Formats: sequence, C-alpha cells, structure tokens
Amino acid sequence: MRRAPSGTYEITTFDDEQVRAFVPDPLPPEPSVDIAPMYQQLEAAAVALGNLDAESRMLPDPDLFLYLYIRREALL
Repeated sequence: MRRAPSGTYEITTFDDEQVRAFVPDPLPPEPSVDIAPMYQQLEAAAVALGNLDAESRMLPDPDLFLYLYIRREALL
C-alpha cells in the first residue's frame, strides 16, 4: 500500500554543510478534525473513571482486584 507524501525533502545549509531536511506538511490535516462530538463521550468516560476510582477505594485489597482484571484481559 502506497501512502501519499507527508512532506518534502529540502536541501539547506547547516554549519557550512549542505544537508537534506525533511519538512512535514502543515497540521492540522485537511479537512480539519472536528472533536466537538467527542466531548460528551469524553465526559462520560471521565465520570466512569471517577466512579471506578471511588469504588476501588472501598476494596480491602485493590491489588487483588486489579490482578483479577489483568488476568481476565490476558485470557481474552
């Protein structure tokens, strides 16, 4: 699969020596990325992480809890 070029090589001088420098295309990409619709999902994720943090503080041994979920994810 070939990609479109993401920049150009230009010859420039540095310390009296000619070098090739890669100059990337300007960011953001065209068309620009609209992240406004993701704000609601980001807020919901932050609330869920806060709830998980609050619940994990009530556990007698949080390390055991984390171990069980790490093992479960590894098995999946």
